[in-house]
Amino acid sequence: MVASSSRLPAPVPTPLADGGRVQVHLLADPLHTGLVFELRWLEECGYVKPPGIGNHRYVSMSWGDETAYVQERWLSPVQVFRALVLPTPSVMECIPFDWKVEEVCLHQRVYVAELPRSSGVPLARFLNAHAQLDEQGRPLTVAATSWGDGRLIRCPDELSYRFPRMCNRWTAEALASAGLPVDGTATLTAGDVIRQATSPGSGFRLIWDPVKAPGTRSSPPLPAGRESGN
Repeated sequence: MVASSSRLPAPVPTPLADGGRVQVHLLADPLHTGLVFELRWLEECGYVKPPGIGNHRYVSMSWGDETAYVQERWLSPVQVFRALVLPTPSVMECIPFDWKVEEVCLHQRVYVAELPRSSGVPLARFLNAHAQLDEQGRPLTVAATSWGDGRLIRCPDELSYRFPRMCNRWTAEALASAGLPVDGTATLTAGDVIRQATSPGSGFRLIWDPVKAPGTRSSPPLPAGRESGN
């Protein structure tokens, strides 16, 4: 799972990206990747958010083994073996927030790309397909998230966690569903996802690296009015 700061900074009242494009953020630590979307955009494109997720600017999403997300300690060797070798229940983490992405997720590298707004329709279908539904037709949640005010969404049995279908493959498949040239079968590690996502055809660029000195960026800030919370 992608950990984050437990202390959230003050909100930044900037508007959603307008026009024909929208920003998507990619998060990465040495092992795991996740994505941050503009929640209103996803809902406009047909995404059904889980109960308890109100009206917020962003939603951070990632996927993985249910036990790894739910329990508050490291997996035991037996649990690691089961997760890698046997099909195990999986969940999709869904955490809303209203702050600058790199300030909330300051312990991860943060990348950003601009996608056509229309790419949200197949992306929403992909995300909806990763949720079991309750009796009201809403995503079935199993627990609160380890940080923020989010929920863990139970995934269908056929989308269980197992090698080589692991968290980074989910990230790659989500990007591919949005039309990016990312091959989910070649993304075993977080580095594999980043290499493909930062290729010229995909267009992600690094905007925050926690290894660098605080307050520095690897690329110039976006023009005024287009920062979308960066």
